[in-house]
Amino acid sequence: IKDRFDKFSIKQNEINQDSEKRIKEVKDTVEKQLKEIREDNTKQLNEVRKTVDEKLQKTLNERLTQSFETVGKQLKSVQEGLGEMKTLASDVGGLKKVLSNVKMRGGIGEVQLAMLLEQILAPDQYEANVQTKKGSAATVEFAIKLPGKDDNNAKVWLPVDAKFPKDVYEKLQEAYDDGDLNKIQFAQKELDNTIKKMAKDISDKYIDPPNTTDFGIMFLPFEGIYAEVVRKASLLEDLQRNYKIIVTGPTTLAAILNSLQMGFKTLAIQKRSSEVWQVLGEVKKEFENFGGMMQRAQKNIRTGLNQLDDVMGKRTRAIQRKLKDVEILDSSQTKTLLSDLKDNILDFEEDDDEDVNEND
Repeated sequence: IKDRFDKFSIKQNEINQDSEKRIKEVKDTVEKQLKEIREDNTKQLNEVRKTVDEKLQKTLNERLTQSFETVGKQLKSVQEGLGEMKTLASDVGGLKKVLSNVKMRGGIGEVQLAMLLEQILAPDQYEANVQTKKGSAATVEFAIKLPGKDDNNAKVWLPVDAKFPKDVYEKLQEAYDDGDLNKIQFAQKELDNTIKKMAKDISDKYIDPPNTTDFGIMFLPFEGIYAEVVRKASLLEDLQRNYKIIVTGPTTLAAILNSLQMGFKTLAIQKRSSEVWQVLGEVKKEFENFGGMMQRAQKNIRTGLNQLDDVMGKRTRAIQRKLKDVEILDSSQTKTLLSDLKDNILDFEEDDDEDVNEND
């Protein structure tokens, strides 16, 4: 037993030593592989970091370049805008000089009024520089032709005149900017008086019924001035009651002109309707004549058909009665008879030819 135990101990020691050796080898192998993995990971991380840094640097450079280009373009646009602002400021200054001229101010309103009339009405529906009042040499800027009440094609003029009270309107705007109530009220009153004077001028110079309508139109070329005038209902009533003047801006005048255009079209349709009814009456008469002719033709056709049926029936029966007693030949006899008849005809033609030759 002791010997066996000793042998077992020795064997166990050998196994332990061998196990320790194998464990050490495995440990060394694992440590080596871990080291290689760490080194490989470190290498790959460095490469990834390098790649990321390169791409990041490239992207950053591209973005910075694009940003600088965008900023440069925007700065260039700003610079161009500043140049345009300077040009605009110069143009505004020139416009202010133009507007300060009373004659030019009236010209602006007249040009805008002419454009509206040209866009909406036909050339033969209005005229420029018309003497609407008999015995007066004053000419209104534009007058719209309206049809008269009579049927003699007499026209009635609707005077339209452009006004531009720039100075008093600018004073009112300055008073609004200053916020001074007294200045605002004074400027509003001055604007009201100016508009009344302009309305009286139009009424006295251009309104002359029945040559014209019993009212005229004052055209204000800017919506701001028009809005300032129409905000007072009492002023509008005063202008219509005392001076027979309707105040309009660009938008309201366009609406009035469109309404007039629709009226012109309706009137033209009404005038043409009588001609249409006349044509329809003639068509009706011709159609009635055509119907009578068709009835007579139909009657004649029916009579002819009846006569044709009668003739065909009687003649057919008569022929059948005549042929009833005729002997019916069979096919062979018919062929023989036709052949003999043909020979006789040929002989007869030859004899005729010989007689002709002898006579020659």
